[in-house]
Amino acid sequence: MAYDFQLIRVSVKDRVAVAVIDAPPINVMTLQLYAELAQLSKDIEADDAVSVLVLRSADPDFFIAHFDVAAILTFPTDTPAERSAVLNDFHAMGERFRTMPKVTIAQIEGRVGGGGSETASGFDLRYGVKGKTKINQMEVPLGILPGGGGTQRLPRLIGRGRAIEVILGAEDLDAETAERWGYLDRIFEADEIGPFVDRLTARIASFPVEAVRAAKLAINAADLPLEQGLIEEAYQFQTLLRTESAKRNMTRFLEIGGQTREGEKDVAGLGAQLNQKA
Repeated sequence: MAYDFQLIRVSVKDRVAVAVIDAPPINVMTLQLYAELAQLSKDIEADDAVSVLVLRSADPDFFIAHFDVAAILTFPTDTPAERSAVLNDFHAMGERFRTMPKVTIAQIEGRVGGGGSETASGFDLRYGVKGKTKINQMEVPLGILPGGGGTQRLPRLIGRGRAIEVILGAEDLDAETAERWGYLDRIFEADEIGPFVDRLTARIASFPVEAVRAAKLAINAADLPLEQGLIEEAYQFQTLLRTESAKRNMTRFLEIGGQTREGEKDVAGLGAQLNQKA
């Protein structure tokens, strides 16, 4: 698939798509950048050649500053506010990143705020840099609120009380606290985050495509009541048992030392061997 954007550079290699935001001076989410991110979510979702998406920034100090306040001031307000029966386009973008049958990773090396943070919170994984990554929901001081999913995703990620502190306090959340609270899944030294993400994405992308997709679908079903989630998990498991990749890899696992004392001491290494290219 061809990716044609002005503010996002996309490369695809070995089932890993790397999208780099480059919107100087500080990666404000203008209407153009928002439109490109929304289109990126659609393109990646539809691209069968991709198993993993990594979103990075060309600016080491800013991932996405926030949504363009000047643009928000132009939003129509001449009619009463209405409750919609369907998701708006921004919310739908976040849900695509969250639910698509691909692994989505936000590599947040600098500041992320407002709608940028809301976008990142829809990703499967968020990684940051010690002493550098900062998260800020800066809407309430402006007289508005996080309208891109922040009031819903943050409580689910970090808990209700902490979300109230982040949203209503509108102060910077540092990387160390963000990791401890669960917004960031891991934090690294500045020179470690890139190599870690590259290794992880290469590993995931080497695994059977069907297994990656089905595992994420099953994990997403954890949002359902437990019984429904377990039923979905069982269905995805049964589906995978019928694939050639599962039969091949399970047989190979036993051949190369699986279920032996020595082999099981490095079961992660065995998993990597199963999918090495000849």
